Amino acid sequence: MTLSPQYIWQRVDWPRFRFDHSRLLPTVAAARRAQGILLGKASAIGLHALPGAENEVWVSEAIATAAIEGEKLNLDAVRSSVARRLGLQNPPAGPVSRHVEGLLDAMADASRHWEEPLSRDRLCSWQAALFPTGYSSIRQIKVGDFRTDPIAVMSGPEGRETSHYEAPPAEQLESEVGTFLTWFNRTRAGEDTADIDGLVRAGLAHLWFETLHPFEDGNGRVGRAIIDMALAQDIQQATRLFGISRRMATARDEYYLQLERAQKGDLDVTEWICWFTDQFKLACEESALILDRSLEKAQFWAEHAGKSLSEAQRKVVNVLLDAGPQGFDGGMSTRKYGSLARVSPATASRDLGALARLGMLTITGQGKSTRYWINLDGWVKERVTGE
Repeated sequence: MTLSPQYIWQRVDWPRFRFDHSRLLPTVAAARRAQGILLGKASAIGLHALPGAENEVWVSEAIATAAIEGEKLNLDAVRSSVARRLGLQNPPAGPVSRHVEGLLDAMADASRHWEEPLSRDRLCSWQAALFPTGYSSIRQIKVGDFRTDPIAVMSGPEGRETSHYEAPPAEQLESEVGTFLTWFNRTRAGEDTADIDGLVRAGLAHLWFETLHPFEDGNGRVGRAIIDMALAQDIQQATRLFGISRRMATARDEYYLQLERAQKGDLDVTEWICWFTDQFKLACEESALILDRSLEKAQFWAEHAGKSLSEAQRKVVNVLLDAGPQGFDGGMSTRKYGSLARVSPATASRDLGALARLGMLTITGQGKSTRYWINLDGWVKERVTGE
């Protein structure tokens, strides 16, 4: 008796993926509408405010793509590096982390150099950049080259792990990755006979690469960089605005479940592509809100240009602006200001009062219940009774 294949790469028709175009059509159309709204806002926002929005999205993307794999990056290091890369004025100070720099190098290369072919060497350079010391946590791993051992996707505590997926044997990787790269580069150039939507192509490329799992570690982060590259190729320009890794981190359990289902399926990947394009739509909607907030922030600073502020005052105002229209944890208080700016209660009270007199903040409450809010129409200003 011949056993049925357990994984899609074991099937005789691998890698001939297929999907139901009629089922994909409404999902892809909705995703394209959300993408169009986002790109329209990005075009309208202007060069003065767009880098701030890209900065916020890129920071969240870097944090998210690492967090999906259980790695926590230093937020200050990410913010500092991203701001420098985007050429923002007065980038925030932060520690330099080789792991952060390596991840951002890979992400930047995937998006900015979307016109260059994706190659074996390029994939390996991205993976090597993620592990500058040659270690993943305390485990030494193979970097800059394909794995030479079997690999499985596992979850659960050590000794009681659950196996979700087993990747192709190492001896097949050169051929398998070669086939994937040929498809990826041909479909971007429009040479392939099959007409494939760019969003569908991005989702399919990610699934295909994750199925191969060619590296000992870092496959998820490299695979999401491939999404970034495919999306940049789709619109034929580099952008960090889509925020797909941030969205996948939010839906992390469902993300892994959908991948596993597709990898154990019959090469009909309709469900996976529908899920992926729906996540892309949600990511665009979330990024559009970030653009709205960035534009309000830029307009706020333009209105108050020329007003003399201390470094502490500017920092706290930016914190309030970054918190958005819903406000900062019940409003800014003297105690919170002192903690954020690392100043005395007397200085905090004086600084906040000065910001209110300048028209940058409004005040609610009295005494210990006094709270300060960004002075923008439509932003929440609540009266609170205590800390």
